[in-house]
Amino acid sequence: MTLPTTDALRRRALDILTRLDVTPEQGDDLHARSPITGEHLFGLRAATPAEADEAIAAAHEAFLSWRTVPAPRRGEVVRRLGELLREHKNDLADLVTIEAGKIRSEALGEVQEMIDICEFAVGLSRQLYGRTIASERPGHRLSETWHPLGVVGVISAFNFPAAVWAWNTAVALVCGDTVVWKPSELTPLTSLACDRLLAAATGQSGVPRDVHRLLLGERAIGERLADDRRVALVSATGSVRMGSQVGPRVAARFGRSLLELGGNNAAVVTASADLDLAAPAIVFAAAGTAGQRCTTLRRLIVHADIADALIDRLTTAYGKLPIGDPFDDTTLVGPLISEQAHDAMRQALSAAQSEGGTVLAGGGRRLADAAPAARYAEPAIVRIDGQSGIVRQETFAPILYVQTYRTLNEAIALNNDVPQGLSSSIFTRDLREAERFQAADGSDCGIVNVNIGTSGAEIGGAFGGEKETGGGRESGSDSWRAYMRRTTSTVNYSDQLTLAQNVSFL
Repeated sequence: MTLPTTDALRRRALDILTRLDVTPEQGDDLHARSPITGEHLFGLRAATPAEADEAIAAAHEAFLSWRTVPAPRRGEVVRRLGELLREHKNDLADLVTIEAGKIRSEALGEVQEMIDICEFAVGLSRQLYGRTIASERPGHRLSETWHPLGVVGVISAFNFPAAVWAWNTAVALVCGDTVVWKPSELTPLTSLACDRLLAAATGQSGVPRDVHRLLLGERAIGERLADDRRVALVSATGSVRMGSQVGPRVAARFGRSLLELGGNNAAVVTASADLDLAAPAIVFAAAGTAGQRCTTLRRLIVHADIADALIDRLTTAYGKLPIGDPFDDTTLVGPLISEQAHDAMRQALSAAQSEGGTVLAGGGRRLADAAPAARYAEPAIVRIDGQSGIVRQETFAPILYVQTYRTLNEAIALNNDVPQGLSSSIFTRDLREAERFQAADGSDCGIVNVNIGTSGAEIGGAFGGEKETGGGRESGSDSWRAYMRRTTSTVNYSDQLTLAQNVSFL
């Protein structure tokens, strides 16, 4: 397969940025890079600590007026952002492919998620409902209302360089918050494009620019967001290690955090499963995005009676996966993000073999001659008995560990026996098995699917997980409440002072 050259990717990226009216401030602090060739595109200047402080201050100042703007009016800004995303969908998807290595359909799907969350947030702007509660005191009204929270710091990861920002930002803006965004240093160009589109939306809507600020930089910028008391909520997406540092820092100043961290997701395939349905769902969930989704399927728990038949289907499919240029419409698996990611994959496969596992498919490297600095990996299937140490760890690469079980209780125990708790699924034709997996004593994950893989969540449902995944919820349902503060009010409209709990005083 012929890959595009780094020069061609650089020209393509610069042409897109020009169309979007983005002028990158070049420097030597950060390097825009493409995993397609593994080479640098050009250097960028990062924000200084002083500039980070200024951005937070500006966002806080903007919040003081933005919070009083009626929510439907705030929704108009998000509506315009959604329109601009539709107009520039192809360009933004191209940047996602250039910087994250996603295949074309997945990059377009990411931008579609952004459009979808804008539509959701516009509707939400008229549905920030409180409640009225029956009071125990005559002549009194008890109610709850929700108010804007403050500055929201968003720290996002490379694998969804645009969508996760949109999930947070669209909802935060309609809730009356302002946003300061620290994106992954691996995807600065996508971030610049997103920021410019929102700047256009705010400008066309007559809204102050400082309702959103972008800060390019490395870890130190994220630490400033975590430590600054003016940042009311830090929404951080990334590794468990990162979250274990961000969470305590924010908590130490009594701030709020919304953490979306690791996932070590499993699918249970029962003896009654429709394998014609299960097999392609498993392949997409395990190999899609080159295994670099937080919801990627990493553990397959198969009933012993059908294990061999299913493994035959999977190894056959893996042997035919087109790996290579993500801009090629026939490609299904693009590159890993970095050499470090590939090293982690190789180390995990070695550990699995030392723990008794057998590599049944994949695990090799492709296109090493065509792109020596890039890392194109063959998605791997490993059969392994029991839940060994490496199986309980999340390796952010396309490795699928296959285990067998005999009873549903055993399968559920295996599903739950990892530190992470993001996504899970079961393939079955048995209603009792499906319901049990979704019950209180079933899967302990935040996402529990039936007859579909672990990845590919829709924006209408709240997204997030339990345990080391962090417990946060983003996107749909009532996750908007994380971006607001609640007020409980009691109004006495009588001419008597009645105390609660029949207390008598004076």
